[in-house]
Amino acid sequence: MNTEKSQKSKFSFWYVLLIVPFITTLFPGMYAFDEPRLFGFPFFYWYQLAMILVSGVLTIIVYYKTKEK
Repeated sequence: MNTEKSQKSKFSFWYVLLIVPFITTLFPGMYAFDEPRLFGFPFFYWYQLAMILVSGVLTIIVYYKTKEK
């Protein structure tokens, strides 16, 4: 019974960081532009690639901040 309570109370505000990449890519109309270009790629494509990298970094941060010692 004690372990069930401890598992339910493990919410951490660090998990909120995982919502950021989801929200920023949820509405393509916000970033569906041709300009500015980066190495010839339209903004639409390099923004999505950047969000993949940001998602990975945020996932690593959340993992290390929330793992049990």
